[in-house]
Amino acid sequence: MTSERMGTAQLTTAMMLSGTLGVFVVESGAPPFDVVFFRVLFGALALGGYVAARGWLRDHGFTPRTLGLAVLGGVFIVFNWVLLFQSYENTSISVATVVYHTQPFYVVLLGALLFRERLTAARVGWIGVAFAGLVLVSGVSPADFTGGGAYLTGVGQALLAALLYGLSTLVTKRITGVRPHLIALVQVLVGIPLLLPFADFGAMRGAGWDWGWLAGLGLLHTGVMYVLMYAAYAKLPTAKIAVLAFVYPAVAMVMDWAVYGHHIGPVQALGVPLIVIASLKVTLARKPAAAPAPRTAGHAPEAASRTATPAACEA
Repeated sequence: MTSERMGTAQLTTAMMLSGTLGVFVVESGAPPFDVVFFRVLFGALALGGYVAARGWLRDHGFTPRTLGLAVLGGVFIVFNWVLLFQSYENTSISVATVVYHTQPFYVVLLGALLFRERLTAARVGWIGVAFAGLVLVSGVSPADFTGGGAYLTGVGQALLAALLYGLSTLVTKRITGVRPHLIALVQVLVGIPLLLPFADFGAMRGAGWDWGWLAGLGLLHTGVMYVLMYAAYAKLPTAKIAVLAFVYPAVAMVMDWAVYGHHIGPVQALGVPLIVIASLKVTLARKPAAAPAPRTAGHAPEAASRTATPAACEA
């Protein structure tokens, strides 16, 4: 098997795992803050064990500045997960996941706003197309605005989660000299003390099999999935990474239908290709030759400029 085929298999597997995340969250039966707390706890054990076994804790490459950036990115990531999981409760896994997949557009807009990164007319146009698709997919009606229903709140939570993900991506893009696995480890470690005051351990007593779903979120959807993604990025071109990223929402929608009978309606379905096409156009847009933008998806384990949370790839 060629290196690229191996990378394709690894990233496809990682994205399929990501697509099952919503089911694990719902089946755990735990409140969102508890779910994220145990995800980061089990995820830290998994990632910590992996990087220790590889000997990467020595010569880690962190400086006070890059460690601070990793911690800040971790704050954004942790609360991004909380909001996304709350969105599952108020909308559905399908709607929340597709709305959440507007992450690349926030990265572009925030980059232009905060760091004066170039924003072309074409990108602005495609972002407009994507948000037209978002309006269709969300299925929000005028009644949702007047009724103050949970559904509108859930759509807003997914959008805010995507915004926090975009902020984390921009922060971690500026970390150099550190393996992405170590950045991810710092980010999940940050979540343990950050979420401890919000965790309701009383709600977890006698959870039984629910602990298996929570352990899976940390061991599979954080440990195994991240390792597979970073291994794949070392072998794949950006274009293939961008395309395979859409395995995640596709699997999530199938799982939501197969397990819970949820599906988006015909009008909502019209918005999905708009978001997909616009996302690919924005992600794969050519960078100006004179001032190339920082790359945002990892292609080599030692490429420290890679974000620990690949844009539009994982939840």
